[in-house]
Amino acid sequence: MSIKGEDGYELWLRYRKVDDPGRLAQYRRVIGSVVILGQGETIEIVRRELERALPALLDSSVPLYGKEPANNALVVGTVDELAAAGLVIPQDRRDRLGEEGFIICAYQHNGSNQLLVTGNSAAAVLTGTFHLLRLLQTYQDIDDLDVVNCPRIRHRLLVHWDNVDGSIERGYAGRTLWQWDELPEKIDVRYHDYARACASIGINGVALNNVNAQATSLTSEYLVKAAALADVFRPYGIRAYLSPIFSAPMQLGGLPTSDPRDPAVAAWWKDKVDEIYRLIPDFGGFQVKANSEGEPGPQDYGANHDDGANMLADALASYGGMVLWRAFVYDVTVDADRAKCAYKEFVPLDGRFRPNVFVQVKNGPVDFQPREPFHPLFGAMEQTPLALELQIAQEYFGQSIHLVYLAGMWKEVLDADTYAKGPGSEVAGVIDRSLYDQAASCIVAVANTGSDRNWCGHHFSQANWYAYGRLAWDHELSAGTIAEEWIRMTWSNDPEIVKTLKKMMLGSWLACIDYMTPLGLHHLMQEGHHYGPDPGFSAAPRPDWNNTYYHRADKEGLGFDRSSTGSNAAGQYYSPLHEQFDNLATCPEEYLLWFHHVPWEHRLKSGRTLWEELQHCYDRGVAFVDEMCRTWEGLEGGIDPQRYRHVSERLKKQQENAREWRRVCTEYFGRFVAW
Repeated sequence: MSIKGEDGYELWLRYRKVDDPGRLAQYRRVIGSVVILGQGETIEIVRRELERALPALLDSSVPLYGKEPANNALVVGTVDELAAAGLVIPQDRRDRLGEEGFIICAYQHNGSNQLLVTGNSAAAVLTGTFHLLRLLQTYQDIDDLDVVNCPRIRHRLLVHWDNVDGSIERGYAGRTLWQWDELPEKIDVRYHDYARACASIGINGVALNNVNAQATSLTSEYLVKAAALADVFRPYGIRAYLSPIFSAPMQLGGLPTSDPRDPAVAAWWKDKVDEIYRLIPDFGGFQVKANSEGEPGPQDYGANHDDGANMLADALASYGGMVLWRAFVYDVTVDADRAKCAYKEFVPLDGRFRPNVFVQVKNGPVDFQPREPFHPLFGAMEQTPLALELQIAQEYFGQSIHLVYLAGMWKEVLDADTYAKGPGSEVAGVIDRSLYDQAASCIVAVANTGSDRNWCGHHFSQANWYAYGRLAWDHELSAGTIAEEWIRMTWSNDPEIVKTLKKMMLGSWLACIDYMTPLGLHHLMQEGHHYGPDPGFSAAPRPDWNNTYYHRADKEGLGFDRSSTGSNAAGQYYSPLHEQFDNLATCPEEYLLWFHHVPWEHRLKSGRTLWEELQHCYDRGVAFVDEMCRTWEGLEGGIDPQRYRHVSERLKKQQENAREWRRVCTEYFGRFVAW
């Protein structure tokens, strides 16, 4: 039987018949009927999702009843609605849930067996419903379920670098999803489908516009448009955020200054915030890029980051809104090593920010590179909540051409021990605030969505959107567990296909490092678009925009000396990391050229010299891509033809690119090696 072609629009929410006879029988027995309790927009979304999913998964009509739980029924509703029907969740379990946690459990009532999906809010019920459907899609055992699941991080945002002209900065999947010229009158169906996908993985916030913001986004005309999107998102448990330009009081308000210490400036922002909340009552807040890469900010007026962030935070506080103040700053007059600048600017400000301010910190100290050590700010600001910023868009990872599964990279950062309070002080504990026993927590990621039919340009790039949501909800999940979920929901439950795709995905990030930036190399990409290799680039107007600034290849060796004999960026980490990174003999080899200028003849653990190891890494990366191509060819006939062709074409291009990276980089660095 031929396999029907698919265009990828359904993402991981493609409901197909369960083709395991044992599991299918179990699911039909446990879910003989469905009772949905309560009313409202969110509960109606739950109803529609179950009506869509269950008949397809179970290959049968599943009756949806009203209020009376029957034997072998799935009963869905808030804990209050369930209690009214005589199905009582113990108070101690309910207290653990908060507003977003959910319970899925087997329940006996008056001699009848039920499967309950519940939570303290309708949004929690929706999340729980998606989780149950995930269990069905991935063929999990649902007899005697007892799931209590709560998010580890409170605010879980996707941020869009979308512009009002429809373009997307660092976007590789078409144009923006937001049809600004049609809003608010026309509501595209994709807004609902986007919100549905986000809700299915626990995302609860969306920043609509680029951090390199335009004042237009704060005009009354565009706030009405943003409000229309917020109205779509709200029933899915998602709040809207905006990225304002700091100079808006001058550009829109006609003020002579945007100094945050000026009462007139603060008043202008307060009025603007009042206007926003009249239109969007659950507005989440502002994400701000200031005094970075030419963007205006408080330092333009002799003020500092805390002055600007606190002024905005005060305007938002009465509404419960928050400020995400980006720490992506690298004024090299602060320090000649770009990697040190943010630490030096922000650590002295610890304790000076309002409670509703998050300092938003990229995973590494440079810029979303294939591999960086975790940012030293994590653990260095105990009194200030930090938001971890990730990038789902593959700016430096081959964009929408290369298959690179990023969950492993994110896990490496989240699991990294900062030693801020001794061993066991992982970055994840800094972000979820468990390290400091505080409630405020936030994680954000730059979205990879666009107007392409398959949402993300590359079918496998969808996995990174999915993985981000799953890790944001529960950072203890493994990259392998998430990959397998996604494969089973998106491609197939066939064990061989699952095993094959999982191996490809889990090896793809390390292979990308090997063929692009092995052993701690970084920022070798071509200027501007960041696609393809250019290690010799040195024509930028400032030193730290040159690729040669980062690798510093010469006849003596290769790498940026960030040890105590160089810039001493290693000194920004806690002991024992400080000493480990500082010593060439103990520095982890994956960060070797990040922290040290290493002689070409230096021998690594493999016994190979640096030059030999560098060539070995490039060869290994190319070999993995070659193997991915062969592996994918072997799946022809087991994958639908439309998506098979799409991925096959991109893998061939990735193979060409990997070989080009190897050729260009080994030829360039080889010039410096004494033969």
